[in-house]
Amino acid sequence: MKRKIIVSITGASGAVYAKVLLDKLLKVKDQLDSVGVVMSDNAKDVWKYELGNEDYTNYPFQTYSKNDFFAPFASGSAKYDTMIICPCSMGTLGRIASGISNDLTTRAADVILKERRKLVLVVRDTPYNLIHINNMKLITEAGGIICPASPSFYSKPQTFEQIASTVIDRVIDLCGLDHSDTYRWSE
Repeated sequence: MKRKIIVSITGASGAVYAKVLLDKLLKVKDQLDSVGVVMSDNAKDVWKYELGNEDYTNYPFQTYSKNDFFAPFASGSAKYDTMIICPCSMGTLGRIASGISNDLTTRAADVILKERRKLVLVVRDTPYNLIHINNMKLITEAGGIICPASPSFYSKPQTFEQIASTVIDRVIDLCGLDHSDTYRWSE
């Protein structure tokens, strides 16, 4: 069964995580039926600032405006099975935890949770305050997965993209996609 995935990119620092995610989704495109991408205005600004380009416009995935409530995944009937928010700002996390659907990202997350499908939030901020922790707890209790952007180093990454891959490879695994372009402990 091919997967239908939503990728939302928020304005949290860590555009390299979003870039690596989109690159890796391209590598497993044979497992995907569709990928819908939503970027906030801040996400575009952060990408330009941190990566020095606008390459987010070069991916072959369908993109949607942040307020496009006619996007297919704004409804559960479209049967998107997975949503990844990467990086996920604490503001977005808080709105999802509170059930506030004020844009396409938060509406799609609400749909994914209500349909009991897979929601993966790659939270990037640190340190966490108690509000962040409680919001993560609420989302976890609702069925979401919090996957902090905490890279590992046992694969001895040499570049920023390799460091980001240590997190994104976990995200790809959490989504149930097969990929061999990853470091596996003791293999």
